[in-house]
Amino acid sequence: MQRLELDRMVKINVGNGRVEGIDAGEVLEFRGIRFAEPPVGELRFRPPVLRPVTGDVDATSYGNRAAQAPAPEALGGVGPGEPDEDCLFLNVTTPAADGARRPVLCWIHGGAFTLGSANDYPAVDLAAANDLVVVTVNYRLGMLGFLDVSGLDADEAYAGSANHGIADQITALQWIRDHIADFGGDPDDVTIAGESAGAMSVMSLLASPAADGLYAKAMANSTGGLKPAPIDVASLVEPHLSGDGPLLERLRSADTATLLAVQQLAGFGFGGCIDGTIVTRTMSEAAADRSAAGVPLLIGSNLDEGTLFHAIAGFDESMFDLLTSALPEVVAGGAGADRYLASLEDAHPDADLTARNLMVWNEFFRRPAVDSAAVATEHGAGGWLYRFELPSTAFGGALGACHAGEIAFTFNWFAGDGEMPGWTFHDRTDDTKALADAWSSAVARFVRTGDPNGEGLPEWPRYSSDDRRVLVIDSPLRIDLDPDETARKRWSELS
Repeated sequence: MQRLELDRMVKINVGNGRVEGIDAGEVLEFRGIRFAEPPVGELRFRPPVLRPVTGDVDATSYGNRAAQAPAPEALGGVGPGEPDEDCLFLNVTTPAADGARRPVLCWIHGGAFTLGSANDYPAVDLAAANDLVVVTVNYRLGMLGFLDVSGLDADEAYAGSANHGIADQITALQWIRDHIADFGGDPDDVTIAGESAGAMSVMSLLASPAADGLYAKAMANSTGGLKPAPIDVASLVEPHLSGDGPLLERLRSADTATLLAVQQLAGFGFGGCIDGTIVTRTMSEAAADRSAAGVPLLIGSNLDEGTLFHAIAGFDESMFDLLTSALPEVVAGGAGADRYLASLEDAHPDADLTARNLMVWNEFFRRPAVDSAAVATEHGAGGWLYRFELPSTAFGGALGACHAGEIAFTFNWFAGDGEMPGWTFHDRTDDTKALADAWSSAVARFVRTGDPNGEGLPEWPRYSSDDRRVLVIDSPLRIDLDPDETARKRWSELS
């Protein structure tokens, strides 16, 4: 579908207000709707406060993206929306605001919990072709969304600060519950979905009792494992934040630019943890508990997850090693980073440092998918496991089937002949168009029915310890039997 010029407006009644959006022909787009109070001033580092729709709302332009450094070109560059602490906005794309109660896909963006925006994922084709309502959601990033300051003050409002970005997502789901029917969606049929940090967010929502009942299905594309506790990032922050007062006071009074600069010095480590207040279940417990409650899980990873991060590191071996350094402990699942790395070296004695780090990235995303899919099937609703293997054409094909490579296929950005968004690593060809049609249709069937099977797919069974068949997203689509057998047996020996 060719996107239309934004020259027609539409107004609909929502809650106690009126929302003006864009009539784009086959869909209506509502951009930049505030779902929570601005998390600034007294609300910095505090839980989000839901804002219902009241009065007249202009939803014809994108809202701010969360405060962040400029994204590298390898990650799509800078998208629409100004970076700002006042960032709790969402976008709604719907075939019609007609009370039809369509299934809802709530997409949570990735970006290592430090980058990205809901504005980077246009959903016109996905919504129109499949009669779905698609909501894309912003949340606080980096220190502002995931810095654990709970030990700096006795105020209970700071208890969940290590996951207030996840609390933002829960608040967005509450907004969807309250208002999505006015946009033609079904509040009782919401699928939470995301990629990378967005997929870790999905698993965090499964692990959060506060989110129970706000969604019916879950899809996680390339999730890493959850850390068992927040990292003490505050101790890394203090040396870089000038002033003589208590650290929390300095954090609350610093301007946004200063916090971003300090965050850059503190490095990675935000998000993806069990804090005991907002996220309370392990990933395995979450997959089991939610499956038993009737929530199916579609989950997977890509063949060459690490290559994009190698590119972000400038293909520098030492920088890439630094980026990789925190991952082995998570992949080890409690066995210890040293034992895990020793197992890799034993299995691949000829691999150099970069080759080993590429394997670590792959397994950081692959092991949670394999384990969670099996657990979900064992406990009821079922888990479907995929692996994306279509080599990319960006960067001269150097990245292979890289991290985030499946996003353009999920949203079917290959439809029509217009310009494709930044998160597109493949050329538009007859093969990629056909694959995008098939995969986006499978995603839509999962959103609609809880089962991705149907036209265009080979028979794709639930993944289990008794049936380890996996959908390989390639041209053509195929089913492989237990492609992770060797790595899976090595992981089990670590337990």
